Amino acid sequence: MDFDVKDLEYFVSAAEHPSFRRAAANVGVRQSVLSRRIRALEDQLGVSLFERDQSGVRLTVTGRRLLPRARSSLSDLRALAEIASQAGRGAVGHLRIGTMQSLGPGFFRDLVSRYAQDHPDVDIDYLEGGRREQLALLRGRQLDVGLLTGARSNGLEATPLWRERVMAALPEDHPLADRGDLGWGDLGDQRFLVPMNESGQEIQDFIIRKLSDRGFRPSITGHQVSRELLMHLVGLGLGVALTSEAAAGVHYAGVVFRPLSGPDDLLQFSAVWSRDNDNPALRRFISLARSMAKRAAQPAN
Repeated sequence: MDFDVKDLEYFVSAAEHPSFRRAAANVGVRQSVLSRRIRALEDQLGVSLFERDQSGVRLTVTGRRLLPRARSSLSDLRALAEIASQAGRGAVGHLRIGTMQSLGPGFFRDLVSRYAQDHPDVDIDYLEGGRREQLALLRGRQLDVGLLTGARSNGLEATPLWRERVMAALPEDHPLADRGDLGWGDLGDQRFLVPMNESGQEIQDFIIRKLSDRGFRPSITGHQVSRELLMHLVGLGLGVALTSEAAAGVHYAGVVFRPLSGPDDLLQFSAVWSRDNDNPALRRFISLARSMAKRAAQPAN
């Protein structure tokens, strides 16, 4: 049978009002339209749904039996339409976010916290990994957005969001711990600890480049550990490490953080995503991220 949600809507309205005129006004159509659609519905069903006379309209026995089902079906269809509308607006759905850092105080934490508050019905998955891993997942549509450092990558969209200083993690009794900030020359003879993963390799390359340019031969030791355990190794006095400004907002026993003072010792973080990804939840996330980045860049009054 070929009838749609409007047929159900008109039938229920007519059943709930004493005349087709009032029923039509209730659903915002002309009486002739409602009357014609109900007659067509009766013809398709092969039964009369209403008794019609000069005093008005009344449901037939068949009409009374169909009314509860019609109301239930109409409610279900409206609920489905609302779910579809919410999904199209990004109000419900699923978002997969990649990150290279912890959720310490800073822009990233504020961003995901605000998004989660504004979109409580969006399920969010987080993945921590290196840049190359996340770029591959983005291209394979296994990740919706990555919050990454580094240059723009071919085939992917990117928008700069925020910058953070590179921080040196030192044992609290280290001779440099009393300094306000540090230069690379201060770290030339230090033993650096790095994790043995993709992010650790990127950090190691960064250290080698910075110190070699200044005539130092870096001392670097890799450990197959998490970022958290690496910081505890620093606290034990086994070496120093590098991290981002947000990650430095997390407290570790026996560890202090000092910023590197060079003008190029800043990490630019960008949102990176596939231009072919049409996930509405992603579009809302990017819109919020851009809005927050714009506000953060404005000078304080």
